[in-house]
Amino acid sequence: MAFNFSVFRTRALTALVFVAVMLVGLFWNFQAFLVLFCVIHFGCWYEFVKLLKKIAPRKYLGYCFLGLIYISLPCLMMIDFRTMFLNDYDVKTVLEFGTTLPIGIFCSIWLNDTLAYLVGSFIGKTPLSKISPKKTVEGTAGGILLSTILIGYLFPLLIDNYFDPFFKHYNWFIIAATCAVFGTIGDLIESKLKRMANVKDSGSFMPGHGGFLDRFDSMLLAVPFVWLYVMLS
Repeated sequence: MAFNFSVFRTRALTALVFVAVMLVGLFWNFQAFLVLFCVIHFGCWYEFVKLLKKIAPRKYLGYCFLGLIYISLPCLMMIDFRTMFLNDYDVKTVLEFGTTLPIGIFCSIWLNDTLAYLVGSFIGKTPLSKISPKKTVEGTAGGILLSTILIGYLFPLLIDNYFDPFFKHYNWFIIAATCAVFGTIGDLIESKLKRMANVKDSGSFMPGHGGFLDRFDSMLLAVPFVWLYVMLS
């Protein structure tokens, strides 16, 4: 495939804006965090309903309740991560350090996606699934393994060790592995929905990158399993 500078420029600029918006929303304050996930929530819902209309035009309303589990619940859990230490610490401390788990989740997912792509590009030979032909077994396994090791070892070194036990190394190994495994499954589920709807992207809010579901499909499935682990620990 010939290199297309125009497409590359569009994708690069869109990615920079996306990263900037995500960083502001995650780091600035609780209000910005809340606005960010409200936008993500309603953007994903809008695209989910559009896909359902294409998949089952006459019955799509009956399937919309699935969005409460698939979209609304993970977004509420991310907001819960932001304030989950309120019973143990003062409000100022919680609002200062409450972004740690959401940031860790996004870093785990993004790192897994990047490493899976790189490993698959170099040594990938075995297709992972017919749903997503570009994914390979080698790339998927490499992404999960490497992202788990890197996040589990490096992330606790980059954050404050104030909260116990979630800032310990072994917890971040488990969280990173959970994000990588279920994030990959979440990506496959969204790919299946798009295939059933006969569309390439779930939306077009990010030129060159697709829609809300394309960007947050991994997060939507990974977050509930991370939340369960945190609650049970």
